[in-house]
Amino acid sequence: MRYRTVKWAATTVLVTMCAAVIIWWPQGKEKERVLQPPQTGVRLSAWITDWQWKTGITDLKLLAGGLEEIHLFAVYFNQQDELHITPDYLEALPKVMEAAREDGQIRRVLTIVNDRFNTDGSTVQKDADLVSRIVATPESRSRHIGDIVAEVTRHGFTGVELDYEKVRKEDWDNLSALYSELYERLRTEDLSLRIVLEPGVRVASLDLPKGPDYVLMAYNLHGGHSGPGPKADHAMIRELAEKLQQIPGEHGLALSLGGFDWAEGGKVTSLTEQRAIELANSIPDEPQRDPASGALYFEYTDDLGADHTVWYADGTTVAGWIETARASGIAKIAIWRLGDVGEDTLQQLNEISDTKK
Repeated sequence: MRYRTVKWAATTVLVTMCAAVIIWWPQGKEKERVLQPPQTGVRLSAWITDWQWKTGITDLKLLAGGLEEIHLFAVYFNQQDELHITPDYLEALPKVMEAAREDGQIRRVLTIVNDRFNTDGSTVQKDADLVSRIVATPESRSRHIGDIVAEVTRHGFTGVELDYEKVRKEDWDNLSALYSELYERLRTEDLSLRIVLEPGVRVASLDLPKGPDYVLMAYNLHGGHSGPGPKADHAMIRELAEKLQQIPGEHGLALSLGGFDWAEGGKVTSLTEQRAIELANSIPDEPQRDPASGALYFEYTDDLGADHTVWYADGTTVAGWIETARASGIAKIAIWRLGDVGEDTLQQLNEISDTKK
């Protein structure tokens, strides 16, 4: 999952944005490559998670209509391969739906994830065995589709998103069949379907159906699995944008906000942007900006004397990533995730979004 120019947009808003990012834009050979951006502007969606829904709603309101869709990332599975509803989901659901309905244009989508919650309180994240079972036969797929449609229509969602990860090679044909069958069923209910794909998936070898939207995760370049570095860089985004051209229908890239804190000794902690800003403000030196990614990084020493390295994305970083995606032909951008997003990032997203235009 480690992936390693830009023709500037003609719109006034993006010209202004470009002035802010030109100081760190990649130089040399990369600059010679000119890609044709789409004729339309950027179309944004974003996730709100069940564990951070309160600050997520705050950010949603500050975006003030800049999103096409809001995705509630909140439904999992139990040990019987049935949909698992958390108490956080039940508490968040009415508030998120109310906030989304304040903007009559925004679509409300439920995201289902293949995490399994066991009766003993343990969880299995991205359970490959679970996916194998629910897609194995026409009967198991039909049962799963019925559960999905019941949950979505019960609460007034306008669409469904499946985020099934770590899928085994031998399960992809059956999973593609699930995508196709679910899409046809949802279409009869006037509901949409979007599929999340991991950056390492070999899309050229898959028989993905036409109809659903697809979004490819453009992050995990660095994180808990690696040493310090940005979640994404411009080379990765261009590579994944090219990969998306092998996928049928509508598609987009998912970009991840915030960052990570790598502590001496190996512990890695995920950070929201606001938390990264707080840490940056606690040291005398200004964060440095990485030319290859536009991300910020800095070092600090905690109260116990341990050294830390932090990398994170701010508004300038995200604006640059989006412009690279757009110059590579991708107009749909999904934001992972709302909640403690920096003020400048929210402003940049508002200015970039084509939803208001």
